[in-house]
Amino acid sequence: MSDFASRGQRFVALCMLGLLLFNYPILALFNVPGTVFGVPVLYAYIFVVWAVLIALMAFVAESDR
Repeated sequence: MSDFASRGQRFVALCMLGLLLFNYPILALFNVPGTVFGVPVLYAYIFVVWAVLIALMAFVAESDR
């Protein structure tokens, strides 16, 4: 299997992970009346997951395998 196909499979897996993490049942878990450093929990969750997904995509894109 070529490096391009392997990298493509990793991107598809990250996309599926993103869809799972931003889907209703998971988001409902974080829709609580509270704050994290003054930011509502749901917004903090969305921002952190978004940033982690971008970091993982950068890691996959820059990997030298």
